[in-house]
Amino acid sequence: MARPPSPWQAVWSFPLRLLLSCLGLLATALPRGVELALGRRLGRLALRFRLFRNRIVEENLDRCLPRLRAAERRALLRANYEHYGIMVFEFAHVFSPIPGHYRRYAERVSRLENRDVWERASLEGRGVVFFSAHLGWWEMSAAAAGIAGIKPMIVTTVLKPAWLHRLITERRLSTGVPAAWHPGSMPSVLKTLRRGGSVAFMNDQYAHPPMGVPVDFFGARVDTLAVVGALAKRTGAVVLPTYCLRDAGGVHVTRIEPPVDVLADGDSPEATTQIVARHVENWVRRHPEQWLWIHRRFKNVQVQKRPQ
Repeated sequence: MARPPSPWQAVWSFPLRLLLSCLGLLATALPRGVELALGRRLGRLALRFRLFRNRIVEENLDRCLPRLRAAERRALLRANYEHYGIMVFEFAHVFSPIPGHYRRYAERVSRLENRDVWERASLEGRGVVFFSAHLGWWEMSAAAAGIAGIKPMIVTTVLKPAWLHRLITERRLSTGVPAAWHPGSMPSVLKTLRRGGSVAFMNDQYAHPPMGVPVDFFGARVDTLAVVGALAKRTGAVVLPTYCLRDAGGVHVTRIEPPVDVLADGDSPEATTQIVARHVENWVRRHPEQWLWIHRRFKNVQVQKRPQ
């Protein structure tokens, strides 16, 4: 039985909703070019005054990219924080009170490439499992697929407070993106795959055992979500790597890559998850400026200090 909201939540719920609606209305009125410029400036301010998880970002860079030169590191940090600043404005569109705005916004700022790869995989009738990462703005990746008719079921968590969960769920559904919520998502996932549908997982964050197993990621043994290989083994679903990047014009381009045989090196959770982790690492190495470095990906892994 769900617990009732605390008195604090009841007091602050209305002003918070009003504030978010105002931010959403402001974002609705901004031209895309202005939104991008303001977002970059906001990100640079956050970096300069160390306002947003700077220590975690720096520790992650020490772990993953220790050989960056000082100038390269500064440039990467600047680009990465500009990316976060832009996402603040992009996420504000979720809260726009204008009916239908979020879908129209997604149609303007997202594009899907290689839909034919999904079409061929879908025709096999065994379902499709997408795996992705927090590159670009991942919500636009799901939206682009939903608008293109793929309608991937995303696996995510229940948000609090309840009104926020309902709002974001409604916005996703407006672009054709249903969700299954963890814990307890597996029956919905299996039902979708058995109908020949598509499900999507994010595979770049820390996952506690038993959901996660230790695999190599940027030279560290770190627990990583192991569900993709397990589903491929159990259902025969086709596995498609998919990632999203914001291009120079501000459009989030989602690319579906060719199918991956995650069972090629065996069907153990470690072997299948290692193949997934290797794809994610390659994406991040190619596009580090748009990855979510603020996440504590390497929990319980000692940080390696930069060479002096």
